[in-house]
Amino acid sequence: TSGNSFGTIKGALGLGLIFLLGYIHLLLQSDSRSEDHLLNSKEPILYYEAIIKSAPEAKANSWKIELELLSAKTDQWHPVKGKVLAYVSKKSEVLKWRYEDHLLIQGAPYELKPPANPGEFDFKRFLTFKNIYHQHYIPAENIKWIGPADLKSIIYYSHQARAWASDKIDTYIHGDQEQAIAMALILGVTDGIDHEVLNAYAASGAMHVLAVSGMHVGIIYAIVLFVLKPLNRYAWGRWAIAAIGLLLLWMFAFVTGLTPSVLRAVTMFSFMVVARPFNRGTNIYNTLAASAFVLLIYNPYLIMSVGFQLSYLAVLGIVYLYKPIYHLWEIKNRIGDWIWQMTCLSLVAQVATFSLGLLYFHQFPVYFLASNLFVIPMSTMVLVFGIVFLSVSFIAPLAQWTGQLTEWSIQLLNWTVFKTEQLPYSRIADIHINTLQCWLLMGLLLSLIFIFQFRSVKWLYTAVGFTVLFTYFQWVHFSESVSTEKWIIYSVNGHRAMEWISHGQSHFYADSTLFNEADRIRFHIQPNRLLTGVERVQSDSIPFQREVKKGISLFYWNDKVIANVHKKETALPSIASVDYVVVSNNAVASWNELKKVKANQIIFDGSNSKWWMDKMRKQALADSIMIHSVMDDGAFIVTN
Repeated sequence: TSGNSFGTIKGALGLGLIFLLGYIHLLLQSDSRSEDHLLNSKEPILYYEAIIKSAPEAKANSWKIELELLSAKTDQWHPVKGKVLAYVSKKSEVLKWRYEDHLLIQGAPYELKPPANPGEFDFKRFLTFKNIYHQHYIPAENIKWIGPADLKSIIYYSHQARAWASDKIDTYIHGDQEQAIAMALILGVTDGIDHEVLNAYAASGAMHVLAVSGMHVGIIYAIVLFVLKPLNRYAWGRWAIAAIGLLLLWMFAFVTGLTPSVLRAVTMFSFMVVARPFNRGTNIYNTLAASAFVLLIYNPYLIMSVGFQLSYLAVLGIVYLYKPIYHLWEIKNRIGDWIWQMTCLSLVAQVATFSLGLLYFHQFPVYFLASNLFVIPMSTMVLVFGIVFLSVSFIAPLAQWTGQLTEWSIQLLNWTVFKTEQLPYSRIADIHINTLQCWLLMGLLLSLIFIFQFRSVKWLYTAVGFTVLFTYFQWVHFSESVSTEKWIIYSVNGHRAMEWISHGQSHFYADSTLFNEADRIRFHIQPNRLLTGVERVQSDSIPFQREVKKGISLFYWNDKVIANVHKKETALPSIASVDYVVVSNNAVASWNELKKVKANQIIFDGSNSKWWMDKMRKQALADSIMIHSVMDDGAFIVTN
């Protein structure tokens, strides 16, 4: 017994030491701790020199690229560290730039801001895990290309290979949607996929095929094993298969640009490939743990990546649950057995990632079992055709023929996905859980699995405990966020947007342009509706709205009077008394004009220009009057 206790103590000390070393490694990998980091720069930056660290990503009016700073000029040039997410005007020649090219840029990056609206995606936190703390919108005339890198890295040549593959896809595969899906399935580039396609894949439970992941790498490795199966008859065959498999997997990763998602998947399978020749002496869980350990040594922030979490959970679920479930039903028919295999794979992967799917995507695809019976083989077909297409693309007739096959297979895949989405009740949407509830769901699912594995009543009690806790926190959320009345002025740059929410009913008031911008509503406004349990949105008419004169709207809400001044050159009444004044579109001629109105609070929404807002803020400070600008201070919220 004493020996066992001593072993336990040694194990605990060993794990504690690993945790401590991991924490130290994390601190060392955090660029912001460096003294010469951009965050610690005190003087205003006039110019800075940077190198390009990503492939350009097309946006509506700009190119998004990641920059790594080398030096900056304040009063003089000095070395500086830091990464910047840059949005470069499309008037620039960004497409001619290459990975690791040097740029000279006029202006200064600014620090990322936290979310301005309730429930909004925390872009700052997301980029922090990539050691990015600043962003910069850069006009074309403020950039000068200096030249390429003196010593090019392997990633440079990998980006060149991906650019070559992208050019072949653009040349031989036609149609915007077909090209976008080909880029996603073959190269892992999802920039060109529109929201209509994304929503269809999400609703059908096929979202996992739109990024190069463990499934894609597993398909490639399975093809390698099938083709090289005759080598197993030789003593050296297993090692030859492992060597060829590693070579082909990393060649595939190279052509896709060595992106983080591809590196993660290929590293995971590389450990499996190396472990296979040892046959009996390996444990799949140790192999997975070793691959995760190596990846986290390379970049400890990968643990916060959604793709990392989903990939490893899905693989763990398949390894742990697939065989027990598959052996529950023995089917003699080959086709029936294949259908049962696909069903088991989809089921265990969905069970393993269920709670994370609700946390990150707020929805559940109802027909995932049926859709994956078609989506998995079809996406496999697209991937195989795509690899063959790239392999023969230097021969024009073969490239045209294989490109056409790839295009037809993508059209068939898309047709299946869209038909699944059109089925009634294809998904359960607008599900809200927090991180704690996600952990509780994981514990509940694991307890239910252990009930059948260990046949012990204690796991039933544990499952009931997790259920009670989950229900309690859902009730707390409902009482604090859903069963309340709120008025919100959203922070949406260039737009006015207000919403009154009461017990699942919303009255939405915004300019006509914003109503037609579904992406901005989805990003800025929909998260708060999810938090507050909005089920119905009314925007055509607001029953408590009154138009008292041109350019001024009054809203009578819960004994509060809200005045929205939204037309320029509107004369304000000098004796008006309201609770809140909301100014839009630079509508007030001067600060003195605004002071005529007696109001408890003055709010400026996102439709006002920055220069005008700065002028108003200076005048308000001079009169010692507090104002609220949603673009600077975040959304304005009143709760009853």
